[in-house]
Amino acid sequence: MNQSHAITRKSASNLALAFILLPPEKREAMSALYAFCREVDDVADEEQRPADERRAILAQWRQEVQIACSNGTPTLTVLQELQPVIQHYQLPPELLEEILRGVEMDLDIQRYETYADLEKYCYRVASAVGLLSIEIFGYRNPACREYAVALGKALQFTNILRDVWVDAARGRIYLPLEELRRQGCPETDILEGRYTPQYAAAAAAMAERARRFYQEARRLLPPEDRRSMVAAELMGSVYWCLLRRLERAQFDVFSPRLTRVPRCYKLGLILRTWARIALGSAAPNYGLP
Repeated sequence: MNQSHAITRKSASNLALAFILLPPEKREAMSALYAFCREVDDVADEEQRPADERRAILAQWRQEVQIACSNGTPTLTVLQELQPVIQHYQLPPELLEEILRGVEMDLDIQRYETYADLEKYCYRVASAVGLLSIEIFGYRNPACREYAVALGKALQFTNILRDVWVDAARGRIYLPLEELRRQGCPETDILEGRYTPQYAAAAAAMAERARRFYQEARRLLPPEDRRSMVAAELMGSVYWCLLRRLERAQFDVFSPRLTRVPRCYKLGLILRTWARIALGSAAPNYGLP
């Protein structure tokens, strides 16, 4: 899995950091899954290419996924490395398709009218990844699937709040337009990087929805599956910390304020999460009042 490892190491993402808590075999599998997600997402974000060209490249990825899932021989190295993972863990092909549909939405959609519209996007690019991940982690209680869906939406909402200015530079606004109108925040304020009380109110309203997803995930995680979900729990802890930092900064992502979780703090979260799971702690340490 040389290419998958290289992609994972290069990303330095929170998801890749969570792999450290997994046994070697599952770490390898998650590295292959992550590399697939990273590669197709990068295609959608490669804005120097025309949208039609990116769409054609994603269509090639879709064909390669179908080949990998039907025991053929894919030509893309990342899918060659993912194929044994698909087979061993019986990953549902329809979830890989959902991820592709999600990144394709970034080619065609730059605004979301409602929270329901945004949640559909978040399910595809985040919850579907979570549903695939728990197949690799292993679980006993089917309720774990609902946990993965809720946690995926919580993480993606937090990601969106962190990256508002980055996305605006690409002409994208993920905060629902209905919320912007409700708070009296014009799109131009976001696109031009103006921090206003109206924007802060819209971001706070979205953060409250993110909190509810964290709380839902906390409630849905079956006690018997807490140990196997240790990597997911670390992700929840890191992003919950990020959401709290955004709240303390009053969602001002347009200024040089730091809104990322320091790496030293993440390492502390790794140790605390591992210890909490190992000692059989009663509940996740995110989604608290």
